[in-house]
Amino acid sequence: MRAMRTMVPSIRRAAPGWVLLLGCAMAGVAAAPAPAQVPVCTDCHDVDPAAFEKTVHGAAGIACTDCHTGAAVSHEDKGVPPVDCASCHQDVVDELKTSPHGQGAFTRISGKPACQTCHGPVHQLVRRDDPASQVNRRQVPDTCGACHAGVDKAFKASVHGEAAAHGVKEAPVCTDCHGEHRILAVTDPGSPVFATNLPTMTCGRCHGDLRVTEKFNLPKNVVPSFEDSFHGLSSRAGNKTVANCASCHGVHLILPSADPRSTVNKANLAKTCGKCHPGAGTRFAIGPVHFLRTEEKQTAVFWIRRIYLWLIWSVIGGMVLHNLLDLRRKVLSPVQRPMIPVKERPPRMSRGFRVAHGLVMTSFIVLAYSGFALTYPGAWWAEPLVHWEETIALRGWVHRVAAVVLVLSLGVHVVHLVISRRARACMRRMWPTLEDWHEFVERMKWYLGRRKDMPVSGVLGYPEKAEYLALIWGLLVMALTGFLLWFENFTLHWFPKWVIDVSTTVHFYEAVLATLAILVWHFYFVWLNGKEAPGRLLERRESVVEALTPGPSPASGRGEQGSQEPSSTE
Repeated sequence: MRAMRTMVPSIRRAAPGWVLLLGCAMAGVAAAPAPAQVPVCTDCHDVDPAAFEKTVHGAAGIACTDCHTGAAVSHEDKGVPPVDCASCHQDVVDELKTSPHGQGAFTRISGKPACQTCHGPVHQLVRRDDPASQVNRRQVPDTCGACHAGVDKAFKASVHGEAAAHGVKEAPVCTDCHGEHRILAVTDPGSPVFATNLPTMTCGRCHGDLRVTEKFNLPKNVVPSFEDSFHGLSSRAGNKTVANCASCHGVHLILPSADPRSTVNKANLAKTCGKCHPGAGTRFAIGPVHFLRTEEKQTAVFWIRRIYLWLIWSVIGGMVLHNLLDLRRKVLSPVQRPMIPVKERPPRMSRGFRVAHGLVMTSFIVLAYSGFALTYPGAWWAEPLVHWEETIALRGWVHRVAAVVLVLSLGVHVVHLVISRRARACMRRMWPTLEDWHEFVERMKWYLGRRKDMPVSGVLGYPEKAEYLALIWGLLVMALTGFLLWFENFTLHWFPKWVIDVSTTVHFYEAVLATLAILVWHFYFVWLNGKEAPGRLLERRESVVEALTPGPSPASGRGEQGSQEPSSTE
């Protein structure tokens, strides 16, 4: 009771405060305005909130007003600006703008904004790995086929389309070859399906992948063999008209080679190759197309390559060893040069030989440069020539003009021999004899220290004879194989395809052998070993030295009687 009596005065004292507080609260409630009647989005728009929550945007917590800016207030009269996907996907939109799909004409044709055309209704978007997504790998052909019906039908019947339909992840679909948002026209150099990009950037991405080829038991050599072929080398150099993968295998309707409908089926090869090479395969069956020189499936090419590699190593290696021994011996036992004024020296070669030599020298350098530029189009030194390959195919024209000049030099040489008796006498001494073998043996003895004095060389020794005969042989071989390759339609019409393959191999390795021989043999004996005579001035017999000395010139013991200058100058 005492406690109750003490609480009553406290309550009485606090009552006015409670009454005031309650009154203020009731007054505030009465004074507060009624909530604005802003309708919920779904009141007007047919969107299922529960379904939207399951989409890629809903799951990320993106609200309606994040995309529909301006929709937070009533917009029955004014509307809201169109949704701008670039607010989140700026990089994708920038790529799309460079594509035909990003142009206004595409929207007018499809009747939908560009993004929705491929990705589907924006309120139903799911992740691309969801089978229901329109951009899921298995759905991409159907999505693209909505606009490209004919292409879609061809693709689905192809080996790629069938594999993709069965869920093979490695099987390419439209976006693997054409790209996704930055899809460019086939004529655009930046497009993956541009002519020069197909072999490496597109087809080669799968067919050059060892993991893919091993998994599906595909040929492993198709990409490197194409790159090593004339078609592949020209394509790498920038030639847009040369055959590429699609030229032979097709574009969308690509079938296995065993399929009778395939353009690369054995029964159809003549027709396929004949599109560019009329008459090819009409007389002989076209043999293997994709092969490497290191593979024995093309027996002739395989063994010719091996023989040439052996020749290059043995011949050039022997030349290097010979020249090193020669240089060492001459450094240890130097021989004095006769000091003869330049004006009193007879010319190294007569006019006919000089003309032929000038033509050979000029054309050979151009041929070597332009030929190796085709084999190594990515090299820095080839860039000045292959830079023009896309427009005028300059490298090919330069190479062919130089080839004609080289053949012309042989014609000049033959005419000179016909009209000049002294030239014929000089060339008769070019045939090898036992004296050349004897000179070689004695020179080896001198090199190895088994002979004290340097052996006397004839007017034309074995170095000159070997070089001249190699020049004639190489010129004939290069001319024959070069013309077979130049007029490839004639060759493919009248000969089996392996003739082209053999000619390509011989032409390349003969060029390597000739170039190395010039650098190692000719430059050493003519440039590094004396320019005054047709060869090794310091090794000539005394009659040659006397012929270069002021005063009467006795006829050389090997020269033609009555000649006023050494026969070697012919």
